[in-house]
Formats: sequence, C-alpha cells, structure tokens
Amino acid sequence: MVKRRASDALEDDERKTKRQHANNPDRLSRLSHELTLRVLSFLPVPDLIICQSVSRHFHRLAGDSQLWKALYYNRFVRPRASRIPGINESGVPAESLWYSSKLSKWLDEDNLVSRGKETNWKRQYKTRHNWTKGTCGVSEVPVSPEPSVPPTLLQMHDGIIVMADNLHGLRAWSSQSGRDMLATMKFPHNTSPPSALAVDSASSSSSTVAIAVGFQDGSFTVYHLNILERRFIPRYSHEPSSNGMISATALSFPYLATMTAGQLLSFYKFMPNKDEASEGTALKPPLLLQSLHSRTVWPPLTLSIRPQPDSVLVSIAYSLPTYLSGWTVGIQEMRLTSAGTLIESRLTSAIDQNYRPLTFNSSNPPATPAPQTIPPFGHFNTSEANQIHSKPTSLSYSHPYLLVSHPDNTLTLYLVSSTTDLLKISPGNRLWGHTSSVSGAHVGGRGKAVSVSTRGDELRVWELEGGFASASARRRLAAGELSVQLRPEKSLSPPCAQESTSSIKSGGIGLSLALKDRDIDETSMTRGFIGFDDEKVVVLRERHCGNQALVIYDFT
Repeated sequence: MVKRRASDALEDDERKTKRQHANNPDRLSRLSHELTLRVLSFLPVPDLIICQSVSRHFHRLAGDSQLWKALYYNRFVRPRASRIPGINESGVPAESLWYSSKLSKWLDEDNLVSRGKETNWKRQYKTRHNWTKGTCGVSEVPVSPEPSVPPTLLQMHDGIIVMADNLHGLRAWSSQSGRDMLATMKFPHNTSPPSALAVDSASSSSSTVAIAVGFQDGSFTVYHLNILERRFIPRYSHEPSSNGMISATALSFPYLATMTAGQLLSFYKFMPNKDEASEGTALKPPLLLQSLHSRTVWPPLTLSIRPQPDSVLVSIAYSLPTYLSGWTVGIQEMRLTSAGTLIESRLTSAIDQNYRPLTFNSSNPPATPAPQTIPPFGHFNTSEANQIHSKPTSLSYSHPYLLVSHPDNTLTLYLVSSTTDLLKISPGNRLWGHTSSVSGAHVGGRGKAVSVSTRGDELRVWELEGGFASASARRRLAAGELSVQLRPEKSLSPPCAQESTSSIKSGGIGLSLALKDRDIDETSMTRGFIGFDDEKVVVLRERHCGNQALVIYDFT
C-alpha cells in the first residue's frame, strides 16, 4: 500500500474546509443595509467596535453616524435631564427625552444636531467617553524661555488659544495643531504691561474673534483676530487713565466692561461704523454707559456680560472678607438697557449665620472651634463650605455656577439664582478630591469644570451640572463620582534651557516643539491659568528655572 504524502493530506483538509464554507453561506451579509443597521442598533458599544473589525462592509455599517448619534444621546444627553432641577416641570414631554431622530430634546447641545452631517458622532462619543474616564493624550509647547512679569495671561475659546504678555505681545494659535502660530503682534514699545485679557465667547463668527487687552496704566485695546488671514487687527486703543490698573475685563461685542484695581467699574458700548463691513477700519471711541465705584470688591474677581433680548446684565463675582469668619463670595449685578440706562443694581453674598461683625462683646468672645476632621472623599458640609478661613486662590463664574478654589485642597460650588425679583447665592458645597493646594479652577456654562493643583501635577475634571439639589447628584457626590483625575497616556518633562530657547527661536516667537515620553518636573508650578473647550484642556506651567510652557490635554 502506497502511503500518501503529507502535502496530499493538507490538500484534502483544504478541500473539506472549502466544502464546509460552501455549506455554511454568509447569510448575514445578504441582509439589506437597513436590516443590518437595525440589528447593530441593539448592540452595546464594545460589540459594535468589534463588528467594525470583521470586514470593510461591517466597518462601514457599524460606524454609521446615526448609530453613534443614538448612543451619544442615550449616554450623555438623556441622563442629564435627571440632574437639571425642574426639567420635568418645564413642560418638556417625557417622550422627547428618549432618542428619536426628529423628536428628541437635545437640551443645550442642539448645536451638534444643527451642524447636520458635519458632526462625526462616533468621534463625539469617544471624546465624551474620554472626558468621563480622564483619558487623554498630552503634549507640551514651550512659549517663553524666561518668566513674564507680570504673569502671562491666557484665554481659550472654541479651539483658539490666546496669550498676552509683556515680552512677546499678543499671540494666538489653534489647539488642533498646537505647533504653528496662528497670529502674533507685538505691543507698541511704550505700552504698559498687560494685566487683563478677555475673549468674546458669544461671537457667532467662525472666522473672526474679538479680543480685549487691559494694561497696568489703565488703557485697553480691542483687537479682531482674523483666523483666515492669520493676523491681529487693532480696532481701538483707549488712552491711559488715572483710575489705575485694569484688573479684569469682559467683552461681548459691542459691549465692554473693565474693572480697575481701585474698584471702579466702567461699562462701554461700541457704536457701528458706516463702513463696518471693512474689518480693517478703526472703531469709533466707545460710549461710556455707566461708571460705578465699589468699596467691597476684593480679588480674586471676575467680570461677565450677558446680553438679554431687551437688556444687558453686567455681573461682578468677587471674594469678600467676613473678618472673624474668614472669607465668602459676593455678586453685584447691574441691569441696563441697550442704550445704557441703569435699570437696577443689586448685590448679594453667601454670608450665613456664622458671620460676625468686626466688633463684638468682649465678655462673650467667640467659642473656640472644635478641631476639624477631614471628611471622607466626596463628602460635603454646607456650614463648613460657607466658612472659608483662607483667601480663595481663584474664582470662576459662568452663570449659574460660581466655583471657588482654596489652598486647603478643596473647592466650593455656589449656585446663583438671578430673576427679575431676586438675586441669591445658594449655600456653598465643599468639593473634596485634590491631594494638594488648588491654584486655579474654571467652570463652563453646563457645569463642567477643570481644576489644577499648584504644582500642576494633578488635574481634575468635575461634572457639576444642576448642583446638588437632586438626590441623584448627592448620591454621585457621596460616591466620589463628581470628578475624575486626568491620567494622560504620555507624560512630559521640562525642556532644558538650550532646547527651549532654540525651539522658540526657530518658531519666530515660539510654539514649535512638542515634548513627549518624559516625567513631570516636581518643581514646576501653575498660576491657575486654565482654558478648556469640548475637546482639550490647556494649562500654563512655569518651571523652576523660569521658562514657561503650555500643557495641552487632548481627549480626542
């Protein structure tokens, strides 16, 4: 008997395998696209991702935008309804809080839907998922080989990072690339150092950004950043003023508000030019609508302008000393007509029953407070939150959220209620989670906030929407689910002096080197300058040797 060769046996096995494949046809691929998409719509996200690796056919179908749009809505939009107070009593139909291609209520995320096919829903889902987990990529961009006096100012809006300092002037670039400068302009030689920076976040233009820079001599300048032409255009420069340094500014064009170190608030309005279509033309001098002086506003403080259909709201959020009780926060709000007539001015603070005046009866001195015990992570105590024993390190206000950071590793969240009849600050809620002093925090309009430690080695992302009025929010707070620490996939190290200097020279004024795969310098520090949008967080870090760098955390 002749033995078969091994190759013959392998050929027989291949024939049997082919016959088995022929006997088990791929019926799933014969389904119409509509039926396949219907089946895929029932799969969880991990299985949907696996399906994309099966074949090109399934990669295309499992990546369908409508599938990921529904997943995005059900995970990130609908659960928000339970965290927003009064949403169920606002007349919103219950069925509109379940996903439907036409009937869904997207709350304040309608902009994603209005963009139509431009929205990449899978990318949006991935970005929001990374936010909730603290997963991000990180890169570092050197901006100056030496420290800036006064410190560099930073603002970020819609992917555009704007910086102002005395050494390099005004600079801007897109956070999408982070390498090439978008625009730069030196301040005039005799200009005083910049002390305040504001970006118009309410602008509807995608090609132009309005910017206001305040200076130490009381002057200010309004610029327009033309993104397409990659240049700054000076539109108006205000003469220096004897009122002192501008410590804060807010811009919602055509309205501009400034606050001096002497606590003088000025509110301006720019009138349109006849040839306003020509962007290079200078603006007419603005009208001074109101000028008010305060004796109770202490830094840190922030200004904001909120245009209304028939009026304009100008708000000052500030820290307030309560003497024996420490510090609290206050808000002054002015409502004006579009012509500048003051309708009303009102103020409020978060002072509670623990407040004591400067003088008290010496025969009944305040009782010695009991030793304070640190609560477990996620715990908060309202009475403790109102007793801020040290001056706040930063303050951020985006109505209705007022967020304050402290040197004792904590933050405090206040909710501001502003109606035609009432201006009120709710009792503060203390937020725990940081393991070192918090140098800065920034809160957005939907309650998303980012905080950074003094050394810059600990960043936390907070979901504070709705405050703590609902039971679900209190449960999330108790479970420590309000914040997550950012855990970059790649860490950074500081550049050496020669490397930083050479990179800055090669880029004109800088921003051409991204450093990766190294360790964070423990001697670095942050000054609390934070900016973030839906995709990135930007922090300005200063090294022990004095050079400065931007750290960009990318969630995409």
